[in-house]
Formats: sequence, structure tokens, C-alpha cells
Amino acid sequence: MSASARQYNELIMSPTETVHPVVESERIHSVDALRGFSLLGILLLNIVSFGMPFTAYMSPAAYGGAEGANFTTWLIAMTFWDGKMRCIFSMLFGTGTIILLERAEKRGAGIAAADIYFRRTMWLILFGLFHAHLIWGGDILYSYGVIGLLLFPFRKASAYALILTGIILIVAHSLQNVGGAIALREVAAKAKEAKAIEARGVSLTPEQKKSISEWNSVAGNFAPSKKEIDEELADHRGGWIRNLKRRSGEAMLFEFTMFFQIMFLDILGMLIMGMGLAKAGVFDASRTYRFYTAMIAVGFGLGLPLNYLAATKWAAAHYNFPDYLGYVGSTSDPGRFLVAGAYIGCIMIAVKLGWRWLTVPLANVGRMALSNYLLTSILCTWFFNGYGLGYFGKLERYQLYWVVLAVWTINLVWSPLWLSRFRYGPAEWLWRSLTYWQRQPMRRRVSDANSLPEPAVP
Repeated sequence: MSASARQYNELIMSPTETVHPVVESERIHSVDALRGFSLLGILLLNIVSFGMPFTAYMSPAAYGGAEGANFTTWLIAMTFWDGKMRCIFSMLFGTGTIILLERAEKRGAGIAAADIYFRRTMWLILFGLFHAHLIWGGDILYSYGVIGLLLFPFRKASAYALILTGIILIVAHSLQNVGGAIALREVAAKAKEAKAIEARGVSLTPEQKKSISEWNSVAGNFAPSKKEIDEELADHRGGWIRNLKRRSGEAMLFEFTMFFQIMFLDILGMLIMGMGLAKAGVFDASRTYRFYTAMIAVGFGLGLPLNYLAATKWAAAHYNFPDYLGYVGSTSDPGRFLVAGAYIGCIMIAVKLGWRWLTVPLANVGRMALSNYLLTSILCTWFFNGYGLGYFGKLERYQLYWVVLAVWTINLVWSPLWLSRFRYGPAEWLWRSLTYWQRQPMRRRVSDANSLPEPAVP
């Protein structure tokens, strides 16, 4: 065997000699802090899905109350949080892709970089399926994994090309929502007309029956009847097996119908945008104070009024689903990216100022993002579902945020305690070991540094 062939085989068979998990000294403090911030923030929205029927996430009129403190809570969430934290979290997944591949290629990994990346991504898909069907149906890991398989060819693109591509995809997603709103309004009008004809005792044509069936399908998912809501409450308040049947149905809705109809362009745009912003140095706190201050001013100054206007218009339309796509869906992308940018600017400035009292706790949570994501689902499903404490559907919308505070406390307390003894979170350790096909060291040595490296201040 020639020397070149032997070197090639060694690289393929033992890629971990060239490519290895990031060590603590290589971690980017600002990215970890931002990841922790977004992970905690995601629960501000997901808590409604944990604690109330599916449709309550979007419509307070369907469940949870559309008056008083409950309405105010919904309006604040739609204005300040809805989609913004997931936007940041998703962009950071794209950032992780760039960090992993650029570091691997700089070490001369060659094709082994692709081997590691695709193995890592496919294991994430399995993590997502496990999480969605056995713990909580609102999983996002599966979507990241499936769409992550498409990101590898984009790694060489410039920051400008990636950001532009992300913007195009985001605009396409907004147009998709507008088109969906127009189509659903037509279906609703035809169904209403057909029902009126049927009420007069006239036989319906196959086309009219189809219109009613199509509308009932939409209404069943987003405007369920009282009977359907009562069944959902009973399922969640039942045992684990009963929850499994309900959960798997919800998971499959996200994995297939909603994934292709709603989520694909949404998530792909965010991931590619995250890759571009990472290459542009936005997430490593290396841009100027003026740059991040502009992100904050523009993001909050334009994004918050846009989100508030969309939410109030939808409320005025009595939470009709076609109007959701027309008012909220069409404005959510620019609104959430603007506000997400403002939050990013805030965290980057905190890192640049050296506010470690704020950024270190967030970074600890972010370093264990996968473990904390799964732990949050376990805690919340145990609290709300019938095989745990059984509080599903029993709390007012505003009361759900006491649960958020309790889960945040657990995340913030256990993360530094765990990291003081171990190198990775338990889920991160398993993911890395499977990705590199080699058991990773878990326990810290006495000589290991117990603190995060000081963040570089540009």
C-alpha cells in the first residue's frame, strides 16, 4: 500500500485523531451565553404547549382565557417572545455547524469532517424522535437534524451570500404564509356557503362536500370543538400510555404535515442566516458597541410595534386561523428577526462589558443546552401530565409562568454544579461519544480548570 493510500485510510478509519470535540479552552463564551439565554427564553412560549391544549398556544379564546391577565400575558408573549427565542436558538445551530466544520478543516480533517458532521446530525434526528414520541410532542431537534443535512454544501459560502440566502428564504416563508391565508379564506368561504346550502336541505355536490371536509380538517387542528378539547384534556391527564398515543400523533403532525407546509423554509432560513452571522462575527462579541447598539435600537424600535400590531389585529379578528396567517404569519418573520437581533445585541454588549455575573450563569446553561432542553421537557411533562402531578389545563395562562420560574431555577442551579464535576452535560456526552464513535472522557481531572475562560473583549 502506498504512503498516500495509507494516510487516506488512517484518516477515514480514525477521524477522531484529527477531529475531536471542542475542549473548554476553545469554547466561545458569548455563543454559550446566547444559547443559554435563548434556551431559557423558549420556555416562555413552550410552557403553554406543555400546560394547555394544542390550540391555546396561538389562540387564547380557544383555551386559557382571552380577557384580563390571561389576555395581557398572551399579548406580551406574542410581542416580546413568540418566535424570537427559537429564532436565536435556531441561528446558533447554524453557528455550531460553521464552528464545527471550520475547526475540523483547519486541522486538516479532509473528508473526515463530513463524516463527523453527518453522523452528528443523524444522531440528532434520533434524539429528536426519542424526545418527540417518548417525552414531548413539540420537539424541534428532529427538524434541526433533517434540515441540518442540507447545510454542509453552504459551509464555504461567504457571510454576505449566507445572510442574503437567509433573507430570501425568510421572505419566501412570509409569502408562503400570505398565500396560505388567501387559500384558507377561500376554503372557509366555500365551506360556509356549502353548509348554508346543506342547511336548506339541498344535496351537496362532491366539490362542496370537499370544501367542508377541507375546512373541518383545518378547524380540527386549530379551532377544535369543546368535545375535542375535553378529549385532549383527558388524554394528558391520563397515564403514560394514553399520553404516548396523543403525543405521537402531535409529533407526527410536526414531523410531516407542519414540517413541509410551515416549518421547512422557516427553519432553513434561520439556520443559514445563523451561519452567515457567525461568519460575520456577530455572535462572538467582536463587533463594535455601535454595531450592537444599532441592533438593539432598530430591533426593538421596529420589531416590537410590528409584533404588537399584528397580535392586536388578529385578536380583533376573533383569532380566526386564516387571519392568523394574514396578520401574524406574514409579519412574524421580520418582527421576530428584528427583536431577536435586539436580544443578541444585548447579550453581546453584556459580554463585551465583562458582566460575568449575568453571562456565566447563562453560558453554563448554554454549554448543557441539549441536556437542559430534555430536562425541561421531562420536568414539565411530569408536572402537567397524568403520570405526574396532573396539572394539565388546570392553571390560568398567567399562572404558567410560576412553573417557568421554577424550571429556570433548576436549570441555572444544576448546570454549574454538574459542570464543576464533569466536562459535558449527560446528553452532550452521549451525543459526542456517538458522533465520534468513541467514548469521551466525562469526569474532570483535578488539574482541569473549573471556570470558563475569560471572554475576549474586542
